[in-house]
Amino acid sequence: MAIPTLTLNNGVTMPALGFGVFQSAPEETAAAVTTALETGYRHIDTAAAYGNEREVGEAIRAFGLPRDEVFVETKVWISDYGFDQTLHAFEKSAGKLGLDQIDLLILHQPLPSDFEKTVAAYRALERLLADGKVRAIGVSNFMPEHLERFLPQVEVTPAVNQIEIHPYFQQGELLEYNTQRGILNQAWSPIGGITFYPGWGDDSRRSTLQDPVINEIAKAVGKTPAQVMLRWHLQQDRQVIPKSVTPQRIRENFDVFDVELTDHQLERIDALDTGVRGGPEPASITLETANFPIPEA
Repeated sequence: MAIPTLTLNNGVTMPALGFGVFQSAPEETAAAVTTALETGYRHIDTAAAYGNEREVGEAIRAFGLPRDEVFVETKVWISDYGFDQTLHAFEKSAGKLGLDQIDLLILHQPLPSDFEKTVAAYRALERLLADGKVRAIGVSNFMPEHLERFLPQVEVTPAVNQIEIHPYFQQGELLEYNTQRGILNQAWSPIGGITFYPGWGDDSRRSTLQDPVINEIAKAVGKTPAQVMLRWHLQQDRQVIPKSVTPQRIRENFDVFDVELTDHQLERIDALDTGVRGGPEPASITLETANFPIPEA
């Protein structure tokens, strides 16, 4: 099945549905990516900070698809911010992935505590884009206040802003801000994984998979709660990157193109927003709290 595509602000197209490997242990990553490619996914999202770029690259090469049929995205971690450091971060990621060109390279965090380094890092991405070493560049976890400071200082508007978006945390203001500026909203934790990953939050946190409204809609349309949440995103023109290492769930998350939610069903999911972030506040990610080295290729 051909996956619908979304067109970025520089004309590059990317699949509307991708496959993420956040929190996938390196020893599980290659098998999970292989299953995803077998299923039909053609966008793989990783990051230097995930520690599994090498395994992603190995799986893609072993699968043997033509290079232009797999869209590869990765992220630069804050410890590699700065112009020269970020140019080298590309070399590290490209070396681990085994690629000469990365399709989408983004900054992992805004680092508001050292914004000059953030801007310098993005200017390095602009250089990589101009040199043809990446096809598109973007950011992740940038809030409107960060973008207000950032956009006047750079030449290339980010193609994407990868942000926490799921039914319990919808960030409507940020979604609208990005859309108005031609920045694609890319949802990490699109099925609310952050609400049930071990080690995040407290025991009182509700799982989106158990939500009665989502389950009622799932029953009505003959899909699972996860599939309903992915449709909710896709029908509102967001790119989504669900993750799993379980083959059945990897395949389930891909099986979302034969159903259409009604406007009323979309509105019912919209009404579930709690305004409570599941992941860390962007401002809490600093060089003092999260400055760990990214290994060489």
